[in-house]
Amino acid sequence: MVTEEQVKQALENVAVPGVGRSLPKMNLVREIALSGKDVSIVVASTALGPDARDFITGKVREVLQELPGVSEVAVDFTEVKPREVNDIGYIAAVMSGKGGVGKSLVAALLGVGLARRGEAVGILDADITGPSIPRMFGLGAARPSGSESGILPVLSRSGIEVMSINLMLPEEDDAVIWRGPLISRAITQFWEEVLWGRLDYLIVDLPPGTADAPLTVMQTLPLSSVLIVFSPQELAAMVVRKAIKMTRKMNVPILGVVENMSYLVLPDSGRKLELFGRSGGEEMAKASGTPLLAQIPIDPELAQLCDEGNIECYDSDILRTFIDNFLRERS
Repeated sequence: MVTEEQVKQALENVAVPGVGRSLPKMNLVREIALSGKDVSIVVASTALGPDARDFITGKVREVLQELPGVSEVAVDFTEVKPREVNDIGYIAAVMSGKGGVGKSLVAALLGVGLARRGEAVGILDADITGPSIPRMFGLGAARPSGSESGILPVLSRSGIEVMSINLMLPEEDDAVIWRGPLISRAITQFWEEVLWGRLDYLIVDLPPGTADAPLTVMQTLPLSSVLIVFSPQELAAMVVRKAIKMTRKMNVPILGVVENMSYLVLPDSGRKLELFGRSGGEEMAKASGTPLLAQIPIDPELAQLCDEGNIECYDSDILRTFIDNFLRERS
């Protein structure tokens, strides 16, 4: 006689159209009932159009009828809101006091590094007016699918779920000329109306500064922690202190700080050249009362991979140390 565990295992072979992850990984299986040789499955219809539901029905019947002892398979759908389906273990926001310090790069590297460790990862690009995540992951031509009940994120080559306003624009260089309330509403929709499914980590790439959009994220999303990114310039350090104070006022824990563009390694000598001045990593760690998670250098190879949409190909000792430090502090 077939068991519920065998059924769940078989359903891993049913990919959700439009996102490519399985029914269990998207947390869409709501009920499994066994009665002799008959199996009944109830699936959440969240973000699934009629064609997707038809495909899932046929595929579920196909994989389950291959199990020994299964005769009849019934598939029913039930309406469930995305936020009732989503099951996310840890939500980390990546924040900077000002633009141009590599916040999106750090968010992308964090996602890539965690996915490489076998974690299920999503990236919510909340930088509505300056989205760069899709370009780094080579998703310029991709478009989210879904239905009136929800939106399906786009899956990157390594299996990272991504949602960004740039994935919804006709051209990636189209400007989003919106006032604060519209930007805040879009961020809220990316949280409440996107089917993220079951994730170990959701990385939120915040817009720079301490205005409406970061405030919306901190008030709306159940953040587990914030990572603060800065560069060595004294001006950047001053603005980072503002971000630290905002985060504390919002009672969101700071997991650690990351210094980007910390130095350039000269190819001939291997000497580290501090292009933007003396490192402020230890100072920022002290100001935030949290550890310095990484000092990321200026790396021409990394810059090229980002421009080419191949950030998932990047690997280095610094990235591995960054992920080690993140996971140690997270635990």
